[in-house]
Parts: sequence; C-alpha cells; structure tokens
Amino acid sequence: MMQKSVHRALYLSIVHLSLLANIFAIDTSIGVLNIIDRNEDELSAINYKGEPYISVKEISRILSNRKPYENAARQKIVLYFSNNRVKISNLSSFVVVNDKIFQMTKNAFGKEEDIYVPAKSFFSILKNSIYPGVDYDSGKKLLSLNLIKFNINSVTIEQKSNGTILKVNTARQFSDGDISSFINSNGWFYLTVKDGLIDTSMIKKTETKGVITKVTSNQFDESAQLAFRVRTDVIGHEVYQSSDPNAIVITIRTPFKKLSSHIKEMKNRWRLDTVVLDAGHGGKDGGAVGKRGAKEKNVVLDITKRVGSMIEKNSHIKVVYTREEDIFVPLWKRTQIANETNGKLFVSIHVNSNPNRNVRGFETYLLRPGKTDDAIEVASRENSAIRLEEGKSRNKYSSLTGENLIMATMAQSMFMKESEDLAAYIQDELDPLLDSPNRGLKQAGFYVLIGASMPNVLVEAGYISNPNEERKLKSASYRQKIAKGIYAGIMRFRKSKEKIMSDK
Repeated sequence: MMQKSVHRALYLSIVHLSLLANIFAIDTSIGVLNIIDRNEDELSAINYKGEPYISVKEISRILSNRKPYENAARQKIVLYFSNNRVKISNLSSFVVVNDKIFQMTKNAFGKEEDIYVPAKSFFSILKNSIYPGVDYDSGKKLLSLNLIKFNINSVTIEQKSNGTILKVNTARQFSDGDISSFINSNGWFYLTVKDGLIDTSMIKKTETKGVITKVTSNQFDESAQLAFRVRTDVIGHEVYQSSDPNAIVITIRTPFKKLSSHIKEMKNRWRLDTVVLDAGHGGKDGGAVGKRGAKEKNVVLDITKRVGSMIEKNSHIKVVYTREEDIFVPLWKRTQIANETNGKLFVSIHVNSNPNRNVRGFETYLLRPGKTDDAIEVASRENSAIRLEEGKSRNKYSSLTGENLIMATMAQSMFMKESEDLAAYIQDELDPLLDSPNRGLKQAGFYVLIGASMPNVLVEAGYISNPNEERKLKSASYRQKIAKGIYAGIMRFRKSKEKIMSDK
C-alpha cells in the first residue's frame, strides 16, 4: 500500500511539472522599435495560458529612466515614468497610474522576484494614460515607440544656509569631459552637457527657490544646456557626478553679508585658538600593516603627538586629540569631539597602502566624492573602519553613499576654500622635508571628515606598503619630519587667515 502511494505521488508530481512547463513556456520575445531614432531592442516574454506576458522590470528598462521600487513583502512593484508612477501588484488585474485605477484583462503574476503582466492590455493602459506614443501590435509581437529617450530629466533645488544645491537628474552618468559650466556677468549660471537630451517640459516645472529665480533649458544638436538665474553674486561653485542615483550636482556658494557684526564673527572664527588632531585608526582597528610589521595606528599616533607638541610649544593654540593612546574611536565620534571642543581646524593623519608595493609618496585629501579610482580606493580603505563599530553606530553611515555623500559635503562647503588652502600649505611644507614623491591634493569621501564644522583635511603621509617608505616611517627622525611639515602647514594657514582678518 505504501509503495502504491509513493508511485501515485511521483506520478502526480511529474504531471504537475509537465503542466507548469506548458503554462510557463518561454516565448521568443517581443520586438521594440523606437520610430524616432530607429533604435531596436527586445522584451523577453512568457507564454502564459497562450498569451504573452512581459516582465515589469523589463518594461522599466525599456521605458523608464529610474529603477523601479520593489516591495517584496507586499508583492508589488512601482515603475517611474518621468513624473508618473505606475503600481502593479502580484495576482491583481488592477494597475494604479498616479491616482487613477485601470484594469487589465487578466491578473498579473509573480515569478523569480519579478511580476509579469499581459502585454496587450498593459500597453493599452500605458497608451491611454501617460504614453500616447506607445503602440503594441499583438500579431507582429512588436512594440513601437514614438518617444524621445531623454537623458536629462528634471532639476531640483535645495537651499542651504551656506549655499544652494542644484541637482540635475539624469538617465545615465556623464563623464567629467562631457560637462562644462560657467557664470556670466549678468548673473546666469550655465551648465552644458555633451550628448545631453533634455526633457524641456519637465525643466519648465522646476520649482525655483533661494537665490535661483529662473530655470531655462535649450536643446542643441550635440549638447543640452541648462541656465539658472542667480539673484546674488557667486563666489564659487563645484560640479559633482552622482551615480546612485544618476545626477549632476552643482553646489553654488554665495557671499556672506558684509555687516560689521559678521566681520567680527569672522575674525573670531579665524582666531586659531583650537586645533583638533586625529590619529587615524586605533585599538582593534590597526589600519594598514607593512611587510616588516609596522602598523598604521602606531605610526600615525606618534606623528600626531609630535605635531601637537610642536603646536603647544610654539604657540598659544590649544590642541585637542581624538585619541592619545591605542584605543578605538568610531569615525563619527572624532568629528563630534572636534565640534564639541570648538575646534577651528581638524586634521586627520594617516599612512597609505596599495597592493602595488612600488607606489609611494604623500598626499592630502579634501572631503568631496572621489573623482579617481585611486582616491576612491583610498577612501574605501579608510572608511572600512565602520565594520568594527557596533550597534546603531554603524547605521550612521548606511546612507552616506552617492547623493547623500554629496549633500554631506555641501554642508561643509563654506569651509571648502579654507580646507583647500590648508591642504595646499601642508603639501607645500612637506615637500622639501620628505624624500618622497609629492602626489598633490586630492578629493575623496572620507567618513571621518563628515560633520566637521570647520576646515578639515586628511593627510596620507606615505605608503606603508612600500618597503622603503615603511622603513622610513619606522624611523623617529622621519616621523619628526612629517610632523614638522604638518605643523608648518597649520601655522602658515593661521598666518594667512589672521592677516586677511586684520585687513578688514
């Protein structure tokens, strides 16, 4: 009896699998033709009960400039088409387009973390609601698109106390060479993007705020141009590339009001009475380790104390250390210490590492999203200390990628020029003292610098991975030279800023 039951169960399983194979037979595909640019593509389709069903994610790839939103728990996917939202739910025939409800001929169904919809009725809904340029021929299995695929979609503006952020949302990441910008004498800021195709109708809907009073756009044969009317003078701007999500981000810095009270405030701000010195890593975070056993945490702690000793010996400046011994201090805590002690400068000291043992030299970094692979790699290594942090502390960095990192750097843009000056002075002073290549000023997204409400830099004093530089870094006399250079750079910065304030 037992044997018959097993055979019956096996038979039913085979039948069930056979039926599923027939229901979910993979069809060839649905062709896609964009009539405007004659670009061809394909949509993979599943033959479900004799009717082509298409992947919602595939539709998003073809028609949308944004990744879809997925809610696995509620079994729904939301597609974004320009400023339109289309919601599809598993096992439902209803499609919500913005606030309107449409009904397909059959239910959608979920398969392998995706949702499939009946091609004919779904494309009919898109055509009648938001995409009149979409035509689906079920006989030919051909989707015809009379659409321009814009790669510059919209602009958002955010006003900060110390400047303005312009975010140009794009469908792709443009290279630095594709982007140019300038400000003319009439108060217009221009951004030109090579190979840009701009959705001018969406640009017209941009909500102006702060110092931006007007936004216009022009489409040329080989480029797109955005123009922003600025109501005040601009003392500087930076252009960043964000890949998550794709965007061109511009930070515009405007001058402070020239009030006597503010000048007094500025003088107090640049009275360099407190310097915060941050020895990288520490405790359970050893940092980089050289071939001969030299540890970054020990090398930089010694250099940091030497810098502090010189400052205290030769000036009346107060020195605050984020650590004075071999202990672990979370990255976020370091800038908190700087802010709570009213630090006027924040200098984080490290040594570098590279898989290529021939790489050597010293460099100083500013807090900005990295533009080079080397800079990004260095930031990634230094930021890896967060894996050693515990509990909620680690969550402080969870959102600091892509655009959020850019926003974080913007919060410090009022110190950007000063940070650049400090970095340049340190590099200049180190150069004649160290028998090592000067690798210059660079920029990268170091978490340890985020939140420092003062000019801040990160010094990489050498490559501990290079045998020759490791040998030198183990020498007290060489560490003294590094400390002397950093100290001299800080003093030069103080002198230059105090001179500026005395002239006011």
